[in-house]
Amino acid sequence: QVQLVESGGGLVQAGGSLRLSCATSGAIFRFATMGWYRQAPEKERELVAVISRSGGTNYTDSVKDRFTISRDNAKNTVYLQIHSLKPQDTAVYYCNAKCDYPKRFDYWGQGTQVTVSS
Repeated sequence: QVQLVESGGGLVQAGGSLRLSCATSGAIFRFATMGWYRQAPEKERELVAVISRSGGTNYTDSVKDRFTISRDNAKNTVYLQIHSLKPQDTAVYYCNAKCDYPKRFDYWGQGTQVTVSS
């Protein structure tokens, strides 16, 4: 069973910072585009940031200046560094591993809660 293990969520005051981590197996990580999504209460899950195997990144506009996605290929881990947290960043953050070629898969982590108090 494929596992994506997330960590780093928690309760933080507005303006604070967090770093989320997501680890998986090398068999998955070496092929995967890794992404972070989030789902706030009563809202749909939305893409936050993605990073390709080669390190190319893409962000949703609302987080571009505050979030940084990175990957450590030696540790099979993807990170999401979050600065200047806002109450509207409160959500469950999910890690995703996706590949269309040469393998085909789409895996999700269990989610980690980020709560930002005002």
